[in-house]
Amino acid sequence: MLEKEELRKELDGAIKWIKDYVENVGAKGLVVGDSGGKDSATVIAMAVKAIGSKRVIAVSMPCHSIDSDLDDAKLVADSFGVKFLKVDLTKSYDEMEKEIESSLGEELAKEAKINIKPRLRMTTLYGIAGSLGYLVIGTGNLCEAMVGYTTKWGDNSSDLNPIGNFTVEEVLEIGKILGVPSKILEKAPNDGLGGKTDEEKMGIKYSQIAEMIETGNTDEDVKEEIIKRYKASKHKRGVVPTYSFKRKRRNYLKEEY
Repeated sequence: MLEKEELRKELDGAIKWIKDYVENVGAKGLVVGDSGGKDSATVIAMAVKAIGSKRVIAVSMPCHSIDSDLDDAKLVADSFGVKFLKVDLTKSYDEMEKEIESSLGEELAKEAKINIKPRLRMTTLYGIAGSLGYLVIGTGNLCEAMVGYTTKWGDNSSDLNPIGNFTVEEVLEIGKILGVPSKILEKAPNDGLGGKTDEEKMGIKYSQIAEMIETGNTDEDVKEEIIKRYKASKHKRGVVPTYSFKRKRRNYLKEEY
């Protein structure tokens, strides 16, 4: 983890980066998926610091969710004085689940269904942002990205992401600095897609992932698993591969502009 003084410098840099990015593209504001967890709460706090609370919208998107998550999402929005929207995706999810199961069968559709919720949420955020001339700001941290604990074209899709290079521990510290409610920071990380915490699902602790990032080593029993997941999830972190012509073909737009 970065030393506190260095972390504060990087935090100041990230807040300025958000402000400059929004201004440079001419966006009117930022839309955030508000799960009621530490990552989204910290990003909301950073966004408010960067462009002010009146230009930030927090969106809760329950889908067979527990009431406490919605309460926590509202708490975060109220704590930073941002507009709060609730878009219930339960009916949309149920309808899509039914259609996929009718096409593939329940067993084959099981794996596909895991990623429907985050992709519906991404679609919702972009629908709201596009209507208002806002940008979607991302909430995924570095530890999640390194082991692929994210959904492609779902929660890893955004126009900008200020915490993408911060570990979980660093995000928590930033949250403390910016006044995120302790109740939110102390919650066990949970993606809202099941009854288990993130670490229970992965079988790996975020501290172990951070240790691998920072030192290249961690507990021997999980080191190999982290490396395996990192390699398997590279496609989630890169640009979409495109076929290149075998002969040279000029592209004047790339070359001149």
